[in-house]
Amino acid sequence: MSGSDIKSKKRNCPIYVIAGKERSLVDIEYRELLDKLVEPAQRMVSLFDADADTVTISQVLDELRTLPFLTDRRVVVIRGADDFISANRQLLERYFESPSPSGVLVLTVSSWSAQTKLAKLLSKVGELIPVEQPKPWQLPQRVRQYAKEAYGKEFEKGAAELLVELAGDELGRLYSEVDKLATFADKEKVITANHVELLIGHNRLFNAFAVIDAITSGEISKAVERLRSMFAEDRSTEYTVVGAFAFHFRRLFNAKVLLQKGLSSDQIANKVRVWSNRDDFFAQVRKLSLRQIGQYLQKLAEIDHAIKTGQSKAQVAMEQLVLGLATK
Repeated sequence: MSGSDIKSKKRNCPIYVIAGKERSLVDIEYRELLDKLVEPAQRMVSLFDADADTVTISQVLDELRTLPFLTDRRVVVIRGADDFISANRQLLERYFESPSPSGVLVLTVSSWSAQTKLAKLLSKVGELIPVEQPKPWQLPQRVRQYAKEAYGKEFEKGAAELLVELAGDELGRLYSEVDKLATFADKEKVITANHVELLIGHNRLFNAFAVIDAITSGEISKAVERLRSMFAEDRSTEYTVVGAFAFHFRRLFNAKVLLQKGLSSDQIANKVRVWSNRDDFFAQVRKLSLRQIGQYLQKLAEIDHAIKTGQSKAQVAMEQLVLGLATK
């Protein structure tokens, strides 16, 4: 169960525990919970937010028992509280048995055992919000939901999927990209695939295009140099490089099919959304066979799996791919 739908949870609990290994996702859930608990204008006087290694248990309990000022509750947030809980378990158990009527305690942890006395007490007085990384097929819907709830914007058909493909599958990063897209789209109510390509994918797609262009032109050292520059210039490349290459190879595949069906270059360019470097794009289409493109897409899928399971590093795997393509 995800903590994103706070409306379905108990309301006005005195204690919340947000548990998840992915810090960025835990932070997202914390922010959504905080929005339900206290208005932004009241946070200066009603919110105490600290990392666990900077506070003592006595400070935390004092904050929880301090009467709120100009509001009906005082929210105390302790982040990264795993060790804090272990060190102060008995005192926390006493607090869980009799929490402050005017305080709300929020603990964020990487794990939460259901077998402890603290967990059993929490089930009676508070709420556990477990946080898990969504499955890949769930990400486009989460992106659409966030855009609608945060900005009142819809995604054009296929645009959310394109964003996931280009930006990677880490939800916190995807939400950050939606923030940028919402500003970029300005007064437009719909975020389109063109918005995504222009703002999120332009550099990534251009670089992937340039690497593949160098390969098909026989300039192997240039291809490797451009690939290495992608990693050096943008830290997020390790998460997005496979998606950028896969996106381009899929366009090549679709264009090749349409070319064999007799469509003109202009018709194909419009269908597969090629707005620049058309001559170079179609030169690549003509140099590669459908079988080759399909093999490259299969190899990218294998690389993606190897990276996500820790069997390979993104830069090493992609350099091997580039050298393999150049050899063929």
